[in-house]
Amino acid sequence: MFKKILIANRGEIACRVIKTCRKMGIKTVAVYSDADRNALHVEMADEAVHIGESPSAKSYLLIDRIVKACKDTGAEAVHPGYGFLSENKAFQEALAKAKITFIGPDAHAIQAMGDKIESKKLAAKAKVTTVPGFMGEIKDVAHAKKIAKDIGYPVMMKASAGGGGKGMRIARSEADVEEGFLRSQSEAKSSFGDDRMFIEKYIEQPRHIEIQVIADQHGNTLYLNERECSIQRRHQKVIEEAPSPFLDEKTRKAMGEQAVALAKAVKYVSAGTVEFIVDTKRNFYFLEMNTRLQVEHPVTELITGLDLVELMIRIAYGEKLPFKQKDVKINGWAMEARVYAEDPYRNFLPSTGRLVHYLPPAETKSVRVDTGVQEGGEISVFYDPMIAKLCSYGKDRKTAIAHMRGALDAYYIRGVSHNIPFLASVMGKKKFVDGKLSTNFIAEEYPEGFSDKDLPAKDPAQLVAVAALVHSARQRRAASITGQIPGHGRNVPDAWVVVVSGHGSDDVEHNVTVTAGDRASGKVKVGKTTVQVKTDWTFTDTLFVAEIDGTPATVQIDRRGVGYRLFHAGAQLDVMVLTAREAELARLMPHKPPPDLSKYLLSPMPGLLVSLAVKEGQEVKAGETLAVVEAMKMENVLKAERDGVVKKIHEAPGGSLAVDQMILEFA
Repeated sequence: MFKKILIANRGEIACRVIKTCRKMGIKTVAVYSDADRNALHVEMADEAVHIGESPSAKSYLLIDRIVKACKDTGAEAVHPGYGFLSENKAFQEALAKAKITFIGPDAHAIQAMGDKIESKKLAAKAKVTTVPGFMGEIKDVAHAKKIAKDIGYPVMMKASAGGGGKGMRIARSEADVEEGFLRSQSEAKSSFGDDRMFIEKYIEQPRHIEIQVIADQHGNTLYLNERECSIQRRHQKVIEEAPSPFLDEKTRKAMGEQAVALAKAVKYVSAGTVEFIVDTKRNFYFLEMNTRLQVEHPVTELITGLDLVELMIRIAYGEKLPFKQKDVKINGWAMEARVYAEDPYRNFLPSTGRLVHYLPPAETKSVRVDTGVQEGGEISVFYDPMIAKLCSYGKDRKTAIAHMRGALDAYYIRGVSHNIPFLASVMGKKKFVDGKLSTNFIAEEYPEGFSDKDLPAKDPAQLVAVAALVHSARQRRAASITGQIPGHGRNVPDAWVVVVSGHGSDDVEHNVTVTAGDRASGKVKVGKTTVQVKTDWTFTDTLFVAEIDGTPATVQIDRRGVGYRLFHAGAQLDVMVLTAREAELARLMPHKPPPDLSKYLLSPMPGLLVSLAVKEGQEVKAGETLAVVEAMKMENVLKAERDGVVKKIHEAPGGSLAVDQMILEFA
């Protein structure tokens, strides 16, 4: 077996590969950029090599530096992870020339399947069902318009070398092609160094279902069943699961056999994924093949009991697959939710900064956390904003969802915005629970974007009771420590007024009576509702883990001045626990109205100001493009919300922007 492997990647996938290498007794080498000098994958590896500046184009995408790192450290093989150079033919060839093993397919398969235009031609030749579309290279916008018209709207414009949702846009009209084609082309050039585009028919109400394949060097090619990846935003997967709640055994077998046929057609070796779109009648069409390990591979591992990274390493070393197709089973149900540093309340704009507090849920048989960050680390503007992949496992889909909801409640992140409230919301949607999924799910369920109203409606009594119990416990402790109240805090009031602050609505007061037991356990009367809480919570605990009215629950509680902020099931509640006299005085406090920011165009995210479409003194109409800001390799178009005149421009193209930084102001 290999004695030393270099991981040509970063973040959670680098950490994931290191874990399997440790299990196999293989030494590991990490590579890192300036921004990742103190990253978790660098800390975990046996050795680490600096390969360049923070931008990936000056570090993780430099083939010669990674090859040199292999030679300098004596690494015999390279695992590329996903993204970066994982599907780069030149990288595989450079390693082969240096007599270093690439843990993945050969250059021929990478080229054949990595190019989406060529892969569709090969798929058609291998009798794999394909989506109608134009399989050639598109010259310009005019050419794109003609092709789209010939295919018939709606169409999907895609980067030939693309992946991860970058360089992809749906066009439902000629105007969409006019605006979207050049944007997609620009994103493709920025992300992949390749701006070739193609266009295909867009299937309405599609499901995105993919087949995991595995093949050794001895002619054995198998499929490891499917993953449902239909919950997507901007063509980026958000939640994946295995198996699919939609497929029957007949369709699963047919898709698996077509995936194997395609893999054999290109003499594929290693782990790979064949992606399909499936319509409402279970007709399926080849989408693309990813010649690498997928982000969502853990759900396949959880239901099959296989370690895909270990299989990739053993295959690369020349070993045979240790099982046959008949041995591949589906045991239980698994889900994966991608936890991102992004703000769902601001149209999912990326959030950068330091992880001031970071406490993922404990890993168990039901919960798995693949992460590449740690407390004190940074989410950088240079890379994908993924914090972790949170996975749940259960005997069936209902159980897997329940474990996921509990794990989301227990995921404690402070310092950056994150999408956990949104993930919790999706898990609670009836259509999701019923398995009625499509790639349009998010657009249909959140037509106006995500907001508090999208969270499951709950009686606030339980959270109000928790806040009152915690506050009472703190008051008793303070009284006991200071000795200012005799009887070790027995004279702490048992009646409170809990004021719940609404987001944009008036405060709501709840009259609460606490009958406290040990610590923060007890009976709480909130208005006419009685809530029973049992817990072992202590003052040093980050999470309030309890049984509330007989049901297990986890509540995150942060102290905020004289109040508390509670998080549960994605919802956030700001409360103050007051005595009757304190509540009387609080009602007299004036409320300061928020500042009027309608005269300014503020950057909604940290990023690069790519371009400005207006000048000082120019009149603009609602809907007109004002500026383009790039963040995490995605271009975001900022448009005027109303008619106006540009008074002053504060930032020039090429400048770096902080969140809420002023770009221009209107008269």
